[in-house]
Amino acid sequence: MLRHIPFLKTVALYALTAFGGPHGHLGMMIKAFVHKHKVVTEKELIEYNAFTQILPGPSSTQTVMLIALKRGGIPLALLTLLLWVLPAVILMGAFSFIIHYINVRDIQTNLFMYIQPMSVGFIAYAAVKMMRVNVRHMGTLAIMIFSLIATTIIHAPWIFPVVLVLAGVFSNFNNKRIPDATEKPKPIPWINLWLFAVIFLLAGIFSELARIENWEFRRIFHLFENFYRFGTFVFGGGQSLLPMMLYQFVSLPLQAHRPELMSTEALLTGYGVVQALPGPVFSICSFVGGMVMSPMGTAWQIAGCIVATIAIFIPSTLLLFFFFPIYQNLKQHVIIFRALEGIFAAVVGIIWASGIVIFQLVPFEWLNIVVVLITFSMLNFTRIPAPFIVLGWLLLGWAMNY
Repeated sequence: MLRHIPFLKTVALYALTAFGGPHGHLGMMIKAFVHKHKVVTEKELIEYNAFTQILPGPSSTQTVMLIALKRGGIPLALLTLLLWVLPAVILMGAFSFIIHYINVRDIQTNLFMYIQPMSVGFIAYAAVKMMRVNVRHMGTLAIMIFSLIATTIIHAPWIFPVVLVLAGVFSNFNNKRIPDATEKPKPIPWINLWLFAVIFLLAGIFSELARIENWEFRRIFHLFENFYRFGTFVFGGGQSLLPMMLYQFVSLPLQAHRPELMSTEALLTGYGVVQALPGPVFSICSFVGGMVMSPMGTAWQIAGCIVATIAIFIPSTLLLFFFFPIYQNLKQHVIIFRALEGIFAAVVGIIWASGIVIFQLVPFEWLNIVVVLITFSMLNFTRIPAPFIVLGWLLLGWAMNY
């Protein structure tokens, strides 16, 4: 592990400065892991990102885990996962304790006032860099434009796998490309699928037993089952978690004539704060777990933060380790190999669309446009490290309000 310390330092710094959601994170990955440390190529990075779009769970988390998997195998991937999620999880867990004592809106509108337009700059940088590599003729340009329009208009989580499948089908009409070489088939790690299924089954059994037998600490068993189920079925990133959590912790208890487990206002506040923090949007689970367990005391509230976080990331991790070797074997077949060209172009379109959607949420002011252009220019034309760019906008937002 000693030889991986520089890589892990990069991951830790990336975790502290990665704003802007999955596609904003991609721009920072290019800077950190492609250009600075040369851990992966741009083509490999977009391949990893495209693969994670068809899996449930947090795509940016799975992408950075695949980078670590290539460099040092499963142990390094797991350590990378821990370093990547820990800062955001700690912040959101702590927020479940202090939510009643701070002015959340004031923090969001002051310190983080330039973070959203800055994130659009990161997304534009990622899209431009990947467009140069993956959009090389009229066919891939058409696929990129189609995926851009489709994902801008339709905001449902299912649109991402649908667009990728259609792009793969369309690119197969080009029958001139064949795989360059055949790699040795990767062994299929069935243990990961078995673990995933066993944990899923046990979580449901213990949650149901806790309900039927009215266990004193049944809520913690319910919490693990809820978030493990979320991690199994959520597509489309952290944005898709919100309706699931609203139903599970607010609507469902009220329908059963029981008190809600947390208020709608608290959930929406936590969701707003996590958008302004670095790291994965899935870290909101630490906040929700803490809020749900808070009536039982401080120790159980801390346990809720930990249990919810572990439960949400286990399924996506096990499925990633199981399906990635299968994907590596399949991509050597001609149909899959040809499909990848279209899929990569579609991912570029999705990245452009995410930038458009985020920019629509930003007040249309000349200063925000300037922030986007300056961020893109610094990334594209200078060697200023991405973390310093983030820090600069944070300090400017703080200075503008004092």
